[in-house]
Amino acid sequence: QVQLVESGGGLVQPGGSLRLSCAASGFNLDYYAIGWFRQAPGKERQGVGCITHSVDNPYYRDSVKGRFTIFRESAKNTVYLQMNSLTPEDTAVYYCAATFGFARNKEDPQSYNYWGQGTQVTVSS
Repeated sequence: QVQLVESGGGLVQPGGSLRLSCAASGFNLDYYAIGWFRQAPGKERQGVGCITHSVDNPYYRDSVKGRFTIFRESAKNTVYLQMNSLTPEDTAVYYCAATFGFARNKEDPQSYNYWGQGTQVTVSS
């Protein structure tokens, strides 16, 4: 059974950091494009970044460039989203998603076939 499970969310103060994990079971993440998305209340799901198996440089949306980093740990079949210098605007439910090979449109949720359940990130003082 194909499954993605996110973890690592929580409450953090502005300027703080969190590392989210996306652990896969039932398939090898190394052969998939993994996207991270977020959805704030009342807003559409928004692509944060994407990593593919054959591209060394992950893609990031402009608002998180230099603050967020996506990387793999193949031995654990897990992809991470390291988030630094967090602001209240980063508050959302964060999801990871997977599609085999490459995502047609890295920021389009419809480009991905498998989704995790989401993890809440709240940035507040």
